[in-house]
Amino acid sequence: MRKTKTKAIRGRSRRNTSRKNNSRAPYQKAALRSEAFSRAILDAKSHVSDRNRLRALVREASEKMVSIPKEPFKETWPYLQAMLRLVRAYARGEYRAVSQEALLSIIAGLNYLVDPFDLIPDEVPFLGFIDDATVIAFAVGKSRDDLDDFMTWEMVAS
Repeated sequence: MRKTKTKAIRGRSRRNTSRKNNSRAPYQKAALRSEAFSRAILDAKSHVSDRNRLRALVREASEKMVSIPKEPFKETWPYLQAMLRLVRAYARGEYRAVSQEALLSIIAGLNYLVDPFDLIPDEVPFLGFIDDATVIAFAVGKSRDDLDDFMTWEMVAS
């Protein structure tokens, strides 16, 4: 097993990990640097203050989740479901204890999920959802603490 090295590059640290992880990095970077992801982030900013757009996003994402293969999302499926519930509760005004950064990440992830013309079009069997799963995993990583807090709130509130 190779040791993890950290290098400073342009003021940020970059980690070099095992070959297995490095083989995924170029693909992940492509999805997160894509025009579709940029669109998803911009759309997220306009969704935050518009309850109707948030409700429509939740409805569209919920409908899509019924028909997508769960295999690419196996690690994040419970969090993806929590993302939908959090945005729904936020749109209703029931839950506001989420950071703006986490909320934007969650909404951007959902926007990317519902976009049929993202990095790999959803019509491409199975592969069409690999990029979606990558973006959802990124969004979960950026908002995991907030999602965990939300799920705790759900349990206490019920």
